[in-house]
Amino acid sequence: MADIRAVEWTGDGLRLIDQTALPGRVVPLDVRDVDGLVDAIVRLAVRGAPALGVAGAFGVAVAMQQAAAEGWDDATLDAAITRVREARPTAVNLAAGVDRVRPLVAKGLDAVVAEARALLEEDVRGNRAIGAHGADWLLDRVGDRPLRVLTHCNTGALATAGWGTALGIVRELHARDRLEIVYADETRPLLQGSRLTAWELEQAGIPYLVQADGAAAGAVLRGLVDVAVIGADRVAANGDTANKVGSVGVALACAAAGIPFVVAAPWSTVDLATPDGAAIPIEERAADEVLAWGGAPVAPPGARAFNPAFDVTPARLVTALVTETGVLEVSAGTTPDRPAP
Repeated sequence: MADIRAVEWTGDGLRLIDQTALPGRVVPLDVRDVDGLVDAIVRLAVRGAPALGVAGAFGVAVAMQQAAAEGWDDATLDAAITRVREARPTAVNLAAGVDRVRPLVAKGLDAVVAEARALLEEDVRGNRAIGAHGADWLLDRVGDRPLRVLTHCNTGALATAGWGTALGIVRELHARDRLEIVYADETRPLLQGSRLTAWELEQAGIPYLVQADGAAAGAVLRGLVDVAVIGADRVAANGDTANKVGSVGVALACAAAGIPFVVAAPWSTVDLATPDGAAIPIEERAADEVLAWGGAPVAPPGARAFNPAFDVTPARLVTALVTETGVLEVSAGTTPDRPAP
């Protein structure tokens, strides 16, 4: 599990784990042009905010190699880099990864690749720190005992450069023998929980149950869960958090039950330029993801769909935000624009 890399540079291109093929097959996906990378991002072959940030940084190198091979001018290269940056609008890390290396384009491919690799390694180290900070905080807040943890979507090694954010906390609790079981929400409509989180937990030997998204609130209110730990695609300056659709329902249930609702994400996911959740763009995905399954219709002809990829959890429902720098108790008033000392 420690060696899983969803994104890596091979020297002549970008290699991804095609997450649309999991859990049945582990399929490497070699990307050597911008069209291929944008397609991989849009169809969720690569996904998860931190992994998208690393893919975006290496994507600039992909565009540079294609530009050299096809004789692009500077304007064409710049437009291609912008296409990568804007392939998914909600996750701020994708744009941040591109923006980090873009100023180095004039210095050449080696400089861009070196900075992208630095970003990758920073993410792995940061994820380890998130896991340690989150486990420490939970065992202090909830009790030094094996915990029952609910997760939503996938926040493990597949969603990052390695180890994981929210799932990194789960893995740290497991390593400390302080994890009883994980309730993994299936996560509609593409089942990132049952396909990806369950696969990662299986590989790590961590006990888990897959549950329907609609069962999450009931599990919390029945007292079957001690804490919910999720990731984030963007955290606004006031602490409002965008994550995979269905997250806000879990937060409401946790508030009703009086248990912590914890968001785990690298500091790069905090967007201080976005004042609150209302300003976060919410991606809407294709209707067929809801109206069909495996190509077969599951709704009447002519049915329309509302298919937001994300929802926003208000800061007042976020008990804590765990980053690589420590824990911010958001609902208590230590929001990202007022960091804890």
